[in-house]
Amino acid sequence: MDIKEKIAIIHNLMRVKKFTQAIINCHKLIKLNPNVSYLYNLCGMAYQGNNQIKKSIESFNLALHHDPKNLAAMNNLANSYKSLNYHESAEEIYQKVLKMDPINIKCLNNFANLKQILHDYETAKKLLLRATEYESKNIDILFNLAECCQSLGQLDEAKEYAHKILNIQPNHTAAHRFISGIINYKSDKSHLLKIIEIEKNDNFKNFSLNEKIDIYFSLGKAYEDNKDYEKSFNYLEKGNAIKNKEIYYNLSTHEKLIKNIIKLFNDFDFEKIQKTTLQNQIIFICGMPRSGSTLVEQMIAAHNEVSGAGELSYVRDSVAKNFLEESRFNKQKIIEEALAERNILAEQYIELLKHHKFKTNIITDKAPQNFLWLGFIKIFFPNSKIIHSYRNSKDNCLSIFKNYFPSNDMLWSFDQSNIANYYNLYLDLMSFWKTKFNESIFDVNYEHLVRSPEDELKKIFSFCNLTWDPNCLNFYQSKKTPISTVSVNQASKPIYKSSVNSNEGFSKYLTEMFHILDTKS
Repeated sequence: MDIKEKIAIIHNLMRVKKFTQAIINCHKLIKLNPNVSYLYNLCGMAYQGNNQIKKSIESFNLALHHDPKNLAAMNNLANSYKSLNYHESAEEIYQKVLKMDPINIKCLNNFANLKQILHDYETAKKLLLRATEYESKNIDILFNLAECCQSLGQLDEAKEYAHKILNIQPNHTAAHRFISGIINYKSDKSHLLKIIEIEKNDNFKNFSLNEKIDIYFSLGKAYEDNKDYEKSFNYLEKGNAIKNKEIYYNLSTHEKLIKNIIKLFNDFDFEKIQKTTLQNQIIFICGMPRSGSTLVEQMIAAHNEVSGAGELSYVRDSVAKNFLEESRFNKQKIIEEALAERNILAEQYIELLKHHKFKTNIITDKAPQNFLWLGFIKIFFPNSKIIHSYRNSKDNCLSIFKNYFPSNDMLWSFDQSNIANYYNLYLDLMSFWKTKFNESIFDVNYEHLVRSPEDELKKIFSFCNLTWDPNCLNFYQSKKTPISTVSVNQASKPIYKSSVNSNEGFSKYLTEMFHILDTKS
């Protein structure tokens, strides 16, 4: 068997996600061919697939040692740095690649993705538009452009790019689902006819599970817009059921996590934590997904003294990396270590924020599920303000059920029972945090906010020690804080009240979910 055949085997192993075996085969081949840059790059890609990012960096550097002009290895190295949040290193390499090859489409796309992570959507859009000059029908590029425009509130342009995709590939289901999130089917029925036709076609049975999910959620949205709640629910249930079957979620594991967190902090006195001298003030906005947290951040971040960072994973990643080993939960040493390392971790967080190039010292971090880590947040950032966004529990859980969340953090969101039980566990934990440091938490009720935005916003500003800024009531006109969540279309418009009591049309189809929620009321 020659080297080309052996390389083909490695590619096949990676295609079926057998990355460990691919890595073993790479090392065998490298041993026989120690000076071939391509093999080190291939091995690095296998390490990436196996989520061994630091190992991948070693392999890509070896590839570049043997061939400093290996652009594929450079691009992959930047991707690995990006996944570790080494944003400056990643950007430096992307720029180096583009200097050597200005029309490197993969690099332009990856670089744009980095800028999207940093919420610099304007630069991301420019990079992607540059890529379209050379590959105008590249679907990946067009889809990223659509998402960029959406995050910038340029919804008509976003829709145009999605339609360009459909002109190339009419059955591109992700583009259909993207469009469904932007339009109102009550006034635009032409797209509804297209997705109905796809679902009714005999070929639909051959679609992948993810493609079927896209169509079912699109139809669910379409029929809800037209107030046909029965059809809407049936399609939403189909989409959720398919996804729920292909993932694994154990509610008891999450329940154990909540209990362990409460146990860990139960006897800890947060009053003893000394204030820090960090220059930045962080306003953490947390709560359940779809609780109105995006609206809260958009309104606060429209203030001239505030910058909105959107949903950041830095706190979660830091806690998970340093303190969440299950075997250590019973040891109070975790808190001692958190206190000892808090300055380092806080400084790392601030350093990461610098990559966003914010122009103010007051920054919002809107990661809803940071409610899990409020104990650590109080240790790392004792000066911080915590805003807890909440809404009617049934409206909240319904909104989760009818929106598709592919994130691994949301594996509980595809089943009525899991959603409701997760919600109740969230209530338990929030109740606990309030017993520990209630004065640091400000509750914002979504229903009150949309009914009396000025009154509620003034209360929020008082809590955050901010002066009144009437421009915040026109937050939707501000381009300061791009949005990268499913709330983008709602938060790009003036405040509306139609989502209040939105569960009424679906109530008879969500008896299981509502029964579990009622046990807490």
